[in-house]
Amino acid sequence: RLFHQHHKAFAPLNFSDYEAINRFEKEVPEYFNFASDVLDKWSQIEKERTGSSNPALWWINGKGSEVKWSFEELGFQSRKAANVLSGPCDLQRGDRVFVILPRIPEWWLLNVACMRTGVIFIPGTTQLTAKDICYRLLTSKAKCIITTDALVPAVDSIASKCPSLKTKLIVSESRRAKWLNFRDLL
Repeated sequence: RLFHQHHKAFAPLNFSDYEAINRFEKEVPEYFNFASDVLDKWSQIEKERTGSSNPALWWINGKGSEVKWSFEELGFQSRKAANVLSGPCDLQRGDRVFVILPRIPEWWLLNVACMRTGVIFIPGTTQLTAKDICYRLLTSKAKCIITTDALVPAVDSIASKCPSLKTKLIVSESRRAKWLNFRDLL
């Protein structure tokens, strides 16, 4: 908030606002979607504003490479990612997707895309073993798993034991048999 020159216009609710909501004195939307109700609103504000704005996402890896997206770019990219989830991955509102990615830009992009589509995002650490992945897939009944090259062998070794798993999506420059490639689809 301190980095934004118009921070007072976008201040979060204060404590008395939360109390008013609890007493039903303030209207709470029946349906709330962070991607469309917040991110897209900020994108619109960004379009109307003159001058530079703060990035919505600014990612820098350990080697100095960076990705910097405005709210409009993040909104646009998340809509494309949502189309990948609902199109080739065939996921519907309420379906679960198990995401095992390091904190790369695609992690945030897929998180927002899941919010946008109503798909349930289940995060997992990249340190999971094949046994851990199998347990989580069986317990969650996830229909899709999204990961990188590093965990493809682990997922392939247990995929046949997970009847609910229908789609495997890889975030990579390489191609794998029986895996959809997120970057290609995006």
